[in-house]
Amino acid sequence: MDDLRTGGIAILDYGSQYTQLIARRVREGGVYSEVFAHDAPAEHVNRNAPLGYILSGGPNSVYEDGAPQLPDYLLASGKPILGICYGLQALVHALGGTVEASPKREFGQADITHYHPSPLFDGLPPQLAVWMSHGDKVTRLPEGFTPIAESANSPYAAIADMTRGYYGVQFHPEVTHTPQGAQLLAAFTQRVCGCVPKWTPAAFIETTIAQVRARVGDERVLLGLSGGVDSAVVGALLQRAVGAQLTAIFVNTGFLRLHEAENVLRVFRDEQHMNVVYNDATELFLDELQHIREPEAKRKRIGKLFIDVFSAEARALEGVRFLAQGTIYPDVIESAQNSKAAHVIKSHHNVGGLPDDMHFELIEPLRDLFKDEVRKVGKALGLPDSIVYRQPFPGPGLAIRCLGELTLARLDKLRHADAIFLEELEKANLLVGDTAQCFAVLLPVQAVGVMGDQRTYEEVVALRAVQTDDFMTADWARLPYDLLATVSRRIVNEVRGVNRVVYDITSKPPATIEWE
Repeated sequence: MDDLRTGGIAILDYGSQYTQLIARRVREGGVYSEVFAHDAPAEHVNRNAPLGYILSGGPNSVYEDGAPQLPDYLLASGKPILGICYGLQALVHALGGTVEASPKREFGQADITHYHPSPLFDGLPPQLAVWMSHGDKVTRLPEGFTPIAESANSPYAAIADMTRGYYGVQFHPEVTHTPQGAQLLAAFTQRVCGCVPKWTPAAFIETTIAQVRARVGDERVLLGLSGGVDSAVVGALLQRAVGAQLTAIFVNTGFLRLHEAENVLRVFRDEQHMNVVYNDATELFLDELQHIREPEAKRKRIGKLFIDVFSAEARALEGVRFLAQGTIYPDVIESAQNSKAAHVIKSHHNVGGLPDDMHFELIEPLRDLFKDEVRKVGKALGLPDSIVYRQPFPGPGLAIRCLGELTLARLDKLRHADAIFLEELEKANLLVGDTAQCFAVLLPVQAVGVMGDQRTYEEVVALRAVQTDDFMTADWARLPYDLLATVSRRIVNEVRGVNRVVYDITSKPPATIEWE
């Protein structure tokens, strides 16, 4: 337990698709929050001495047999509680109120009116637009509760027992469709619970550096550097913490984007003065994959080769005790859904499929951060935007965006086409924010064309750009026609061997974001 994480909020997850959003919104207000399974052990939930609890939504009905309920320690704690949607209903049910199926369900935008003074709504307009998603509703309040807001279909859209610090909202304040939701969550965490907004990038950096130094001492640390934002921020943090004790291994598989290897070496070896072991394994990877076309076979072969190359470089280094990894909080949450088993965390184990004879102690400095927080820390550490806002990139790299045969010539075509697309998006200020992920794909087909009055029969490039919040679902980005025309013209004119460009307008589902 450390001071930076104490006195925050514990969030109990009842199965809502929005649970991570609750934690992110609370943290955006400067208050540390953690997500736990609804039935996680009390000692695990309370390990950082939270000042209050938030109960998430969920798909169940509280009155059904086997539905998840409030753990006993929650009410016994005497600390404030905010129930959201199912969380409100679970709180009401536990305290003797009544929840029933509603003849009129509410899904989507709704308007509520709050009419009773409360810390939750003080300073907010009387009428608020909110996002509803429920089929059940509260029909009788427990003793001590007062309704403080209503909608056309929910007389108890928000309720409160201000004496005990218990609050409930039937809507979802964590989603962007509830515009004042962030203020409401900040009111609960700071006014009701008394949390101090101390969760900042600068505080995180200072605390993490101190923790790493205390743990590592004089030992050496190894980092697998990919150029992605997670490993980059881990590297920058560790460089500040232990300096020359850190060695990063950077394996160039040959499947990186244009000038990406050079950029990574410039930033970390030349500017950050990090000890970087660089292995250009392009020839090895191409030799091993030249006859492999099936996507899953590509992924498996690339993964095995990477481990082989990384392990060989690691064995050449002596006296390395720690291995640093860019695990982030969504990974932790997803792996911690085994309820009461979630509190078991191994500190000594093989990582990423390394051979059995290689044992390291694991360091994961970012395991408490969401991706947007990782980027903020990266900015605070002085990393360039080209690293901090790097587009998401799959582990196998361009190998799964170069469909069909993998050759250096085809990969170079794809590299240049992809660079043109990203360059034009950046010029149009569409590379960050407006598009979550965008890239080019080289297709294993040829098309007839006419260039300079001559018939051509050359390859086809597909462009892909999507908008998404969570990458679980995604919609294709409505890019301006003029932009697409410019990109198409430049690719056909500047990339030899390509005479046709198409734009992928398929959402996820039914498609995936990547083509392979």
